[in-house]
Amino acid sequence: MAVVFDKPKALCDVPTHYCPGCTHGIIHRLVAETMDELNIEGDTVGIAPVGCAVMAYNYFACDMVQAPHGRAPAVATGIKRARPDCFVFTYQGDGDLAAIGTAETVHAAVRGENITVIFVNNAIYGMTGGQMAPTTLPGQVTQTTPYGRDVSYSGNPIRMSEMLATLDGVALSQRVAVDTVPHIRAAKKAIKKAFEYQRDKKGFTMLEVLSTCPTNWGMTPQEALGWLKENMIPYYPLGIYRDCALTGEESK
Repeated sequence: MAVVFDKPKALCDVPTHYCPGCTHGIIHRLVAETMDELNIEGDTVGIAPVGCAVMAYNYFACDMVQAPHGRAPAVATGIKRARPDCFVFTYQGDGDLAAIGTAETVHAAVRGENITVIFVNNAIYGMTGGQMAPTTLPGQVTQTTPYGRDVSYSGNPIRMSEMLATLDGVALSQRVAVDTVPHIRAAKKAIKKAFEYQRDKKGFTMLEVLSTCPTNWGMTPQEALGWLKENMIPYYPLGIYRDCALTGEESK
């Protein structure tokens, strides 16, 4: 019988610690498939964050480095400058990237560091129990916003793709999602493009991936996918916000 679906070689054959219905596993697979297709596993260094994906170093078969909370772009910068021949990517959540790591993210982008950032946005702090994140939606209930996020008190959510698209060092800023098969296919295409841009030394690339957190959202996996579609995508529209290859069309 012909094999039509198999585990990427760049993924380790181990169980993951993620909650049932969490879409981190899908995103891991897409990154690993990209490494397989570009045949770069042996030339890739990934940076694991602090957060739900803190143990990503156990799941990817490439070399991995653990960064302190929020410092993944700074660590990636050092590795890429020391080994410019390597593909270097960070894998970060919204708390790691858009809260404690905002400065590292912005300044790596401003400098046009030739690294790839995979930014997983599930609108909540997952690992630490479901507190409000910088990306939590207005009115969204979390452990620290039991009556919903009040923007008059907590401010508005950060739209990272749009913000980074304004910086000249950014070669690619794009938002994708993994809630449906067509969206997963589009996400895979975007992730591969980001790695190809790094190969071609185009500069800083960032892929924001809208993801689910059924546990902290208090939903079933199916409900969480529906909530992402009905609430997150309208607030965080999918699309390309900056692409250096699009002449005269750098923002959506």
